[in-house]
Amino acid sequence: MMDAGPFEILISALLVLGGVFALVGSWGLARMPSLMTRLHGPTKVTTLGVGSLLVASMIFFPAIQGTYSAHELLITLFLFLTAPISANMIAKAHLHRQGRQIDPNPMDDIAEGLPETGLGTGWATFQGLETDKLNIPR
Repeated sequence: MMDAGPFEILISALLVLGGVFALVGSWGLARMPSLMTRLHGPTKVTTLGVGSLLVASMIFFPAIQGTYSAHELLITLFLFLTAPISANMIAKAHLHRQGRQIDPNPMDDIAEGLPETGLGTGWATFQGLETDKLNIPR
């Protein structure tokens, strides 16, 4: 084992930083008004918070305990790979529900606020919808 002095400071800073990120992300999840804005809390801020806690754990065990485990690294990789994918799938499902007018959340108005694609076609998410019903230009 090595002198733990500088490592303790780094680990403590990462733990506090991770806790602050997790707190802010959770607060954003609870306080944001619509689903699309609520996605940012858990997928961006909280992911960084949990990642910071895992990095602190990756430093703690080899530097202070003298043991090494790849579990934290694997969890971190899994977290950073799955969070954006799951957020994308949730957002895509939300867009489909908004486009088909089965989502009761009137705050988003996603279909009406979309710009033209510039390709002569509509957005792929809203393809196949009745455009007269939704007033979406094609």
